[in-house]
Amino acid sequence: MNNFINRMKNIVMADLHEALEKKEKQNPIGLLNQYLRDCERETDKVKKLIERHRQLHVQFEKELKLAANMAEKRKRQADIAAAAGEAQLQSFATLEQAQYEQRTERLRASLSEVKAQISELEQKYEEMKHKLKDMHIRRLELMGKENATKANRRMDMVIHTDKYEETAGSRFAEIDEYLERLEQEADRNYMHSTIDSRIAQLEKEQKNQETHTIS
Repeated sequence: MNNFINRMKNIVMADLHEALEKKEKQNPIGLLNQYLRDCERETDKVKKLIERHRQLHVQFEKELKLAANMAEKRKRQADIAAAAGEAQLQSFATLEQAQYEQRTERLRASLSEVKAQISELEQKYEEMKHKLKDMHIRRLELMGKENATKANRRMDMVIHTDKYEETAGSRFAEIDEYLERLEQEADRNYMHSTIDSRIAQLEKEQKNQETHTIS
């Protein structure tokens, strides 16, 4: 049964990796954007954890200060009880003093450890931010290359019409032909609009010549 489950798991993982590779080939920028979003979410999580650790540091400091103050207070009380000959009260105060001093040392050690942890976490967090920034720059570089490739491809299609006769590269030639047809049509329309007035002018000139000849 376990072997069957393992085989199924391997098949699913293989299909997943194949799908990711296919997606990466089809849209590398889109996949990189997904990676960036995932990294940004992880970076935000780490930031929140560091903030929580800083809060723990503050709490440790408060507890350390409280324990140290109580140890000092019990020591002073033990001295007062000893001076007053109150042996039982002195014993209790001395026992409390020892407990608070132990707690103080424990808290001091914990506080030192938390400080070291915060320093390490902050360093790794800065590394994560640099990695994330590098990924953003890498995305911009890839986008630039992709845009340049598309732009060059489109310009080649337009400029080298002999090479791309069956593509959008022939658009310039089509536009030239279209403009030429428009010019011819405009010339014809102009001739149609002026022929009547021109003929009338010619007839008038001919009549004037005939009148002068008869005279």
